[in-house]
Amino acid sequence: MGSKNNPQVNNSTRTLFTLIIVTGLCCFFYLLGAWQKSGFGKGDGIVMEVTKQAQCTNVTVTDIVKDLDFEPHHRTVKIPERANPKAVVFKPCDVKYKDYTPCQEQYRAMKFPRDNMIYRERHCPPENEKLRCLIPAPKGYKTPFPWPKSRDYVHYANVPFKSLTVEKAGQNWVKFQGDVFKFPGGGTMFPQGADAYIKELATVIPIKDGTVRTALDTGCGVASWGAYMLKKNVLTMSFAPRDNHEAQVQFALERGVPAIIGVLGSIRLPYPPRAFDMAQCSRCLIPWTSNEGMYLMEVDRVLRPGGYWVLSGPPINWKTYYKTWKRSKKELNAEQKKIEEIAESLCWEKKYEKGDIAIWRKKTNDRSCDRPSSVKTCKGKDADDIWYKEMEVCVTPFPKVSNKQEVAGGKLKKFPERLFSVPPCISKGLIEGVNADTYQEDNKLWKKRMSTYKRINRLIGSTRYRNVMDMNAGLGGFAAALESPKSWVMNVVPTIAKNTLSVVYERGLIGIYHDWCEGFSTYPRTYDLIHANNVFSLYQNSCKIEDILLEMDRILRPEGTVIFRDEVDVLNDVRKITKGMRWDTKLMDHEDGPLVPEKILVAVKHYWVAGGKENSTLPSSS
Repeated sequence: MGSKNNPQVNNSTRTLFTLIIVTGLCCFFYLLGAWQKSGFGKGDGIVMEVTKQAQCTNVTVTDIVKDLDFEPHHRTVKIPERANPKAVVFKPCDVKYKDYTPCQEQYRAMKFPRDNMIYRERHCPPENEKLRCLIPAPKGYKTPFPWPKSRDYVHYANVPFKSLTVEKAGQNWVKFQGDVFKFPGGGTMFPQGADAYIKELATVIPIKDGTVRTALDTGCGVASWGAYMLKKNVLTMSFAPRDNHEAQVQFALERGVPAIIGVLGSIRLPYPPRAFDMAQCSRCLIPWTSNEGMYLMEVDRVLRPGGYWVLSGPPINWKTYYKTWKRSKKELNAEQKKIEEIAESLCWEKKYEKGDIAIWRKKTNDRSCDRPSSVKTCKGKDADDIWYKEMEVCVTPFPKVSNKQEVAGGKLKKFPERLFSVPPCISKGLIEGVNADTYQEDNKLWKKRMSTYKRINRLIGSTRYRNVMDMNAGLGGFAAALESPKSWVMNVVPTIAKNTLSVVYERGLIGIYHDWCEGFSTYPRTYDLIHANNVFSLYQNSCKIEDILLEMDRILRPEGTVIFRDEVDVLNDVRKITKGMRWDTKLMDHEDGPLVPEKILVAVKHYWVAGGKENSTLPSSS
């Protein structure tokens, strides 16, 4: 017989009831978690919440967020934070720093000698003078026009400097119209337009067939020559100093044209030997005959065997212009003769001179020329070791060849075939640890990774990301996988990494050496997309993470995107700092799954401007 007061029955009932409750709660939380992971819950429903700004045009952050696709195979990752580094909220810098260029600031430059343009070279601030604040965009800043419209139009609010419209009014450089600048494509030596100028060059230089892919424009102005060379599928590295002609390079970058702040002064250019297929000076005002021809020797160093050098402007056609230039016939005649002599000593052969243009071609090897015995050959174990190295009055020797027909350094295929073919510097065993097989594997790897990036953010490969930077370029695989007329990539090879920049150039891409403990040679708001592959692991014992991140923020446009790829602990430190930088971030698994310690971190920079309401409070990070 049983009793309703039987303790055994009551205990059994309570146990069953407890089991039912626990099971129900487990099911509830499981379903809740699945709902959030599906993208309908608050956890991942909005990847990065950023307010759309009325000032922005074309594509907004709202569009970016909409096109960021975090599918289950790229699920977001939550990692426990380490105690260090401590989270810091970075305040906006004063509006006077809106165009701040750390290593090319005027007030610091004036402390250095003017001889050989030393004061226009890189002079970076010491540790105690570094700005640790966020560089503001000017009030009214707008997203640049998409390419190719950006080649011809720039928002006045983005680069509010009118001096060039006055100083170059008769030379068709730039015009001010309403609230935009218009760039007609002219230049001092090509007032009829860059297209007509390039057409004349193409009668001598094989610009159209892919033989010429990389070019150097010394003293580029607003880089109209480089802008129109892009129509021929030629990538031009343009440079000009930060000088009285305000924002020449800034104009170029706003137009979507590759450019850096730079000068031929006393320090070697930040490019490897034999980088460029052609170089040009269009009234660039470089004193080519000074210092015993040292500047021409530096151009020769970076010019590929068989490459072309174009000079338009003084002293070419001096018989027509000597009165306009206010110089004597004797002086100009002597200057041109001196240039001819230096060119001959460099093994350059004159191919053309007509009107304002003269063209030389560098011979393909030293067996086809006889250098004067007085010409000094550069000595040194590593010709690629050029970062902050002084120029010398010496000629960089050709690589050795076995016959007169062989191209020194190796013959390159025409572009685009050369983009994925094995570069000569790899086939000749000049890059330590890299051979043809590992090179091809690297290409496959970056094609796979690029597919991943495009699934994460569908705007990659569109005109929304015109100016792109790879902070640790390696063999150039990222840029090669992204190659498109819609964008260009500045491939940076860190000075503390393996020297692979020659590979980048032999592929038909462009790039530069740089030390990320210092400021980059560009204006603020330069790049739409930055790729940082293992940059912070590389520099973790060299300089502060926050200094590199603040420099990235400086050169990244409002609403620009950063893709980090690094070890999870490193990325967690990066993410902690970016919480105080007005960036929204998401950390995701590696494309090969959650067991891979390397992760992907995607960040989007907020839109905010100098003096805006946003400066009073800092939006919280996702």
